[in-house]
Amino acid sequence: MEWKNPLLLLFGIGISNVGAWVYLIALNLIILDMTGSPLAISILYILLPIATLFTNFWSGTFIDRLNKRNLMIFLDLIRALFIFTLPFLNSLFLIYLVIFLINIASSIFEPTSMVYMTKLIPKTDRQRFNAMRNFINSCGFILGPSIAGFLFIFGSPYLAIQMNSIALFLSAIVILLLPNVEIRKGDIISEKINLALIYNDWKSILKFSHTNIHVTLVYILFSIITVFMTALDSLEAAFATEVLSLSESTYGFLVSIAGVGIIGGSLVNAVFANKLKLNILIGLGAFFTPIGYLIFAFSDDFIGASIGFFTLTFFLSFANIGFLTFYQNNVPVDIMGRFSSVFGILEASLIVLFTVTIGLSAELFEIRPIYIIGSFAFLVLGLIINFIVSDKSKRNYYEHVKE
Repeated sequence: MEWKNPLLLLFGIGISNVGAWVYLIALNLIILDMTGSPLAISILYILLPIATLFTNFWSGTFIDRLNKRNLMIFLDLIRALFIFTLPFLNSLFLIYLVIFLINIASSIFEPTSMVYMTKLIPKTDRQRFNAMRNFINSCGFILGPSIAGFLFIFGSPYLAIQMNSIALFLSAIVILLLPNVEIRKGDIISEKINLALIYNDWKSILKFSHTNIHVTLVYILFSIITVFMTALDSLEAAFATEVLSLSESTYGFLVSIAGVGIIGGSLVNAVFANKLKLNILIGLGAFFTPIGYLIFAFSDDFIGASIGFFTLTFFLSFANIGFLTFYQNNVPVDIMGRFSSVFGILEASLIVLFTVTIGLSAELFEIRPIYIIGSFAFLVLGLIINFIVSDKSKRNYYEHVKE
């Protein structure tokens, strides 16, 4: 494969990802400084799944019928514009409203970029590309907070926010340099988009799901992994600082160790992409990621917590890369936007439900037992996924694509 365009795409992803981390940290500090309320910060994290719920029932219909590259450029520019205005807003309500609009654009951008990547990258190279993409994202996981800290020293959180606006603008320029993957007649479908069309799209996705039960089941189960991780991660900082009595700086170092785990897992996958079958990747990730959470849940000091963090992120890389490649290889690219949007509603609903439930439980009871129970439930899910992906009659879904 000619790697010029994929590398350019990875560069754009990297710029956007680092900027997103800077934006997230800066936004937390700005809201905390304005309100002094942890609840006000929690609302930030709930706004994304709410935006997904608001968007996903109709967005897939647009994604599958519009030019993906042009839509990505438009969404990057819109997000850049809205983010640039944030430092000029004094009203908390207006800040939340603008963040909600930014999250709507992000909810559309994610499935759009997935469809574009699937069209751009040949099947034979998707697993290695996904490993490299995971590596780039993990670098952002480490570099983002570091760059944010540097900007806070020489400027302010508001400067960091506007730097993310510039990063998204640069990302749009990079995407502009990429090829148009929909150059054939018929790639863009000209239909009048209305409620009837959206309804028919939902019916077609449900029909595809019914006739491709294994693909749909694996997709839903992996979405539940995301749900468990989001819910448990909402207690992560409180567990580290209140239960393990770690300082904020030590907790920051712990997060960096998690980033090293993601990088390590991504590099292993990039090197051995042609040797690791997708069901093995998904199975290892689904089993050892909750094991990492359990190690963290039973830890009493920084060393134990570090081992847990490294374990869960190292093997999470396996799960992410395996699942992403499985999804790209088994869901037709012409319905991919609608498929991920429809089931994204289920994922977002469960995220809100599980996160609120585990948060309230932690308020009513002690954090450690709740975290342990959640981690064990996550492990049961991992065992179920291993049982399903190891079914020998379904091995054709996980085979390497030959040249």
